[in-house]
Amino acid sequence: MPTDLPNLLTLSRIAAIPLLVLLVALRTPWGDVGACLVFSVAAITDYFDGKIARQRQSISGFGRMLDPIADKLLVGAALMLLAGLDRLPGLALYPAILIMLREILVSGLREYLAELRIGLPVTRLAKWKTGFQMGALGTLTAGETGAAVLHLSFLPVALIGEAMLWTAAALTLVTGWDYLLAGLRNAERAAPAQSSESHAKPAARP
Repeated sequence: MPTDLPNLLTLSRIAAIPLLVLLVALRTPWGDVGACLVFSVAAITDYFDGKIARQRQSISGFGRMLDPIADKLLVGAALMLLAGLDRLPGLALYPAILIMLREILVSGLREYLAELRIGLPVTRLAKWKTGFQMGALGTLTAGETGAAVLHLSFLPVALIGEAMLWTAAALTLVTGWDYLLAGLRNAERAAPAQSSESHAKPAARP
């Protein structure tokens, strides 16, 4: 049910996006800290909603549908905010592009395989990718200004965020390639089956 705790946690990630946008758009140090906090809390719910659903054995079709959508909306909004407001340091725009392209690729694969009633399971490496990705975006959302407010100016926040984003992008390429190969293999297996079914159907009488 949409009102189950795991599903409410998933919905909270979507609800957090307008607040995240507002706080980043303020362009103030405390706004950056608040945006980092909102993003971090929303990212953490991605872990707990699945964990609670498994513990309670309350995994639902609604949750399975909405969970990846909420993740991609949150990540996409954060990346667009950082890029649009020129908050990506150095060459960090390029791993951001890779991450966005991978999300679109996996979404397309999942949609196609869903028509074949084939699931695309999340790998352990993909979970590591998500961890580095969320950590990078949270760090870059806070930025140097947020670090200064928290008296953490001694930390190279931009460099840390960029390094984590590049790591996430590298894992993105590996996991994206794995998902693509898995999708192609399943598509090849499904094609002969669909062809056999179509030939097995009796011809319609004129």
